Amino acid sequence: MRVALATLLIGLALPAHALDLPLPEASEQTADILREADTIRLPSGPYADGTLPRLRLDGDIQSRAWRLPDRGLTTLQVLTPLREALEKAGWEVLFDCAAEECGGFDFRFNTPVLPAPAIFVDLFDYRYLLARRGMGAAAEHAMLMVSGAGGRGYVQATHVRPADMPDLPAAAPAQDSGAEVNGRAPLAETLRSQGHAVLGGLDFGSGAATLGPGPHDSLAALAELLLSRPEMRIALVGHTDAVGALDTNIELSRARAEAVRGLLIETHGVEGDRIEAHGIGFLSPRAPNDSDSGRDLNRRVEAVVISGF
Repeated sequence: MRVALATLLIGLALPAHALDLPLPEASEQTADILREADTIRLPSGPYADGTLPRLRLDGDIQSRAWRLPDRGLTTLQVLTPLREALEKAGWEVLFDCAAEECGGFDFRFNTPVLPAPAIFVDLFDYRYLLARRGMGAAAEHAMLMVSGAGGRGYVQATHVRPADMPDLPAAAPAQDSGAEVNGRAPLAETLRSQGHAVLGGLDFGSGAATLGPGPHDSLAALAELLLSRPEMRIALVGHTDAVGALDTNIELSRARAEAVRGLLIETHGVEGDRIEAHGIGFLSPRAPNDSDSGRDLNRRVEAVVISGF
């Protein structure tokens, strides 16, 4: 068995098989521990009547932890985009719970959480998630623990994969980092390969939910694709820069998604029940928010495939 322990800054290159999580900008990675060909037991249900159901898993076990910037996020606000990222990447959530419903103290101290100062867990305010990707001997498992202390949030991600599973090829960074898409063919290709795409040419000003005059080629391309596939359903997800409070930005980002949805329905004739609109504020940036160009990139709407494609 080999154990590697390091304190790293977020943003360093990860192994091709590492979990890719959209943590808030300026998060600091506090630990990265790899145990090769080892065993771990991850809770698969709540602690009740003196027992805790756990999965016994063998394989390569990577546990990483981060300290988040002080932005006043609740544990649910931290966990939600992480869960969505896992589900987009093909993970199935097997179990999730929050503090008391998990089993409080007994659950926490029967869960393999890294020691302080890598992560601090508030016994009255934590969230746990267990997910699986694949089946049988090829199944991978992931555990997330989200909590906080002293006004700072903490996240631990533990990834268990079969010891003989080959590394997956790394994704091409240009498209995965959120390159904007306009024409129907590039849009269809991106949605098919990645499940989501940034809609190009949507000129939102800072603090504004109203689209500029256009033309909005990406919306025309998306409408054409939707009209050619009547079974296809999508979600529009709005994003903002980091100017202002999170709650305000979540409302603004949803309003941006609703504005795009309205144009697709009213201008292009797409049925409204095929398009959802959501907003996640500044929780999933494309670029740092410390420059005008970075903030411009972060003000956007993405199309996410739900079904039928």
